[in-house]
This record gives sequence, C-alpha cells and structure tokens, in this order.
Amino acid sequence: MQADESSIQLAPGDGVERVQASCAMCHSLDYIVMNSWFQDRAGWEKTVNKMVKVMGAPLTPEDAAAVVDYLVANYGKPAAP
Repeated sequence: MQADESSIQLAPGDGVERVQASCAMCHSLDYIVMNSWFQDRAGWEKTVNKMVKVMGAPLTPEDAAAVVDYLVANYGKPAAP
C-alpha cells in the first residue's frame, strides 16, 4: 500500500514525475525535502544507488541517473563558494 503523498509538493522540473513514481513506492516524498539540506551530487548518487542495490528499487541505470539529476537540480546542497 502506498502512502497518500498528495500534500507533498516537489519542485517542478525535468524528472519530477519519475521521482514521484520511483521514490514514493517505498517511502514518503518528504524524505527528499528533509535530506536536501546536506546532499550534494555525490550524496544523492550514494543514496539512489543504495535504494537500488540494497533496498531493491526497480530503477534502470537511466532512471537512476535522471532521478539523481532532478534531486541535484532541485534539492542539492548549494556548492561552496
């Protein structure tokens, strides 16, 4: 059973639908927002890879790359100056 995620609004952008469909099948989308404060590209790649390899998320390499790109663009930690 999937949780009601209707109250959680992710940032619009390329890949948002894929992120919603892929991530919400296992956990709440608010995890994305909660983790955005400290995740840079390397962090999001590690997280998505863990979801695929350890947790069994059914993402192709292309899907995983698109999810990471979306997360970095919309929820990535700002680069240090």
